Amino acid sequence: MTQNPDSPLRIDRHPGDHLWLVRLDRPKANVVDGPMTRALTEAFAAARTTPALKAIVLCASGPHFSFGASVQEHLPEHVAGMLRAFHSLFRTIAACEVPVLAAVKGQCLGGGLELVSFCHRVFAAPDSKLGQPEIALGVFAPVASLLLPHRVGRAAAEDLCLSGRSLGAEEALRIGLVDQIADDPEAAAIAYAEATLLRHSASSLRHAVRAVRGSFAEQFFAQLDELEQDYLKELMATADANEGITAFLQKRAPQWRNA
Repeated sequence: MTQNPDSPLRIDRHPGDHLWLVRLDRPKANVVDGPMTRALTEAFAAARTTPALKAIVLCASGPHFSFGASVQEHLPEHVAGMLRAFHSLFRTIAACEVPVLAAVKGQCLGGGLELVSFCHRVFAAPDSKLGQPEIALGVFAPVASLLLPHRVGRAAAEDLCLSGRSLGAEEALRIGLVDQIADDPEAAAIAYAEATLLRHSASSLRHAVRAVRGSFAEQFFAQLDELEQDYLKELMATADANEGITAFLQKRAPQWRNA
């Protein structure tokens, strides 16, 4: 895959194509907007057709992993296309069937945390802050709503999705949102891949990923389709969802109508 120099993503391939570093490369925010979503989708589609690939490390340039999805793209004229493209990205990640490790530092919020939570193993720096702040904007996170109960249990998932608060790395480790804390999470993820994954057959790893995630993925994507429709047809018809997005963009406190 030839990289576009203007891409918001950078891909570093290790010798033999056994390991890729897929790096969000628009610091400091690394916003998961339309161009970033398209670039990620293309990268994971290419991963699916790279037979030798055994692991991907999803990481980021700059001090933060990602501030999340573009709030501007949540406006009524953009939200349907944004949401469908973002959800399609998760289908592409699942279809590539390659183990994906996340390396997190700084802020990892919203859509950024949804991407991380979908990975097979998460490495985080001690100063990481992870959260799903969508509720503060009057909306909810469809992917996180379905994914987090499987990853951290229902009680912790409800806390994250309903409070909108961010967790430090130690608390995230305690509830299972993070698997390992490391001063250099990218190096730790690479070391894990080299020690535990790269010695295996690439084709066998793909069969193993499919086996361990198969029933979960089938249920997850069926429910995601339902939540996407609820988000677009029900949530975005409310006054408060539109007020929350508008207030954020105008840098003011929202005036909730509770309707």
